[in-house]
Amino acid sequence: MLNISSNTINQRVELERFQSFQKTALSRANRMFTRWLLFTMAAILAILFLPWTQNVQSKGKITTLQPGQRPQTIQSTIAGRIEHWYVREGQLVRKGDTIVYLSEVKADYFDPELVPRSARQVTAKEQAITAYESKVEALSSQIDAMEAELAYKQQQLTNKVQQMGFKLASDSAELVQAYVQDSIAARQFERTRELFGLGNKSRTEMEDKRAKMQEASAKYASARNKLESTRNELENARLALVSLPYEYNQKIAKAESDKYSTLSAKYDAEGSANKLRIEAANYQQRSRFYFILAPQDCYITKAIKPGIGETVKEGEEVVTIMPADYELAVELYIRPMDLPLISYGQEVRFIFDGWPAFVFSGWPGQSFGTYQGEVVAMDNEISANGRYRVLAAPKAGTKTWPAALRVGSGAQGIALLHNVPLWYEAWRRLNGFPPDYYREAAEETPKMKAPVKSVK
Repeated sequence: MLNISSNTINQRVELERFQSFQKTALSRANRMFTRWLLFTMAAILAILFLPWTQNVQSKGKITTLQPGQRPQTIQSTIAGRIEHWYVREGQLVRKGDTIVYLSEVKADYFDPELVPRSARQVTAKEQAITAYESKVEALSSQIDAMEAELAYKQQQLTNKVQQMGFKLASDSAELVQAYVQDSIAARQFERTRELFGLGNKSRTEMEDKRAKMQEASAKYASARNKLESTRNELENARLALVSLPYEYNQKIAKAESDKYSTLSAKYDAEGSANKLRIEAANYQQRSRFYFILAPQDCYITKAIKPGIGETVKEGEEVVTIMPADYELAVELYIRPMDLPLISYGQEVRFIFDGWPAFVFSGWPGQSFGTYQGEVVAMDNEISANGRYRVLAAPKAGTKTWPAALRVGSGAQGIALLHNVPLWYEAWRRLNGFPPDYYREAAEETPKMKAPVKSVK
């Protein structure tokens, strides 16, 4: 029956007696399906109004929080040949333990006594510097002595010039006296000779006067010569006094030239000594690089150059290690469109490879097997894959991450955002809109009124 009219005959006629009514009547299953469908639609409608946590998902991998805790390689500082391995792969070594020993391959460093001989060269050069310093001191003393001697000689010659002046005055007086005596003797001889001619004087007296005249003449000539000699000595003393500074200045200049030449040699020796010290220190330091040591507590993961007798170049990788102590973190790559939704300290849920999890991305409270973290670092520059790198570390006060996690394992990150109705999330995804991006507005700062000017 279509039950179109309000006038029904269901109560007046026994419909079970008529086969046609039985064939057109609805079955019990149809009525149950209709009820189930209506219930399902009501349930779906109710679910659409449930809260949904928006999120940003990204694939990542496990890394370490500190750069020095990540897997790294150890390079050879010098070129050498592998002589002996002290470790095996997978072994735990402590900081400073020897990993491998290298021998020298360059001909410049083959001498086994290279370091002590370099030290002896430095000692010899230092002794040469000491000898130069002693020579400089000796030359300085010699210069001081010559300057003192010059002053003494100048004083001595000054005194001699003064003495010669006094002697010249004395000789001049003697010359005058000799001249007077010579004149007197000559006049006496002339008078005696005249008297001898008149017969008033004897020949003996005349000869005596002649002898006295000759003696006075000789004394006059001697006094004149003595005066000239004294005058010459005075001139020589004056010339010596004038030439003395030139003579000593030449000697002092030569001594100073030798002094500065010695200083130059000393400075050259000091430069050579410094160069030798650098070479000796380099040789000493190079000898330490024969042993490659563990930079920190770590595990030996792989020997890149395993062969005994194999040569390695400077800076070439020898072995890879994994630090023993590290703090785990997850490295995620976020699309540029989702980057504004990520902030420091934001909560992130992780699903690690190898750990089973039951996840409802929109209902984190109903998920099981996930681990919590927080954003601690974000790159300001886009990576080569066209995404931004984000680093998330374990969140304090939450479930501890599994101890068996290893660096390099995969992880699925779910960054939790805002809570919205489920119907809104479905509508957003159907339209391709990004998750909501908004921040709570800061409390408005009350405006300060300008103070009222006082009335004078």
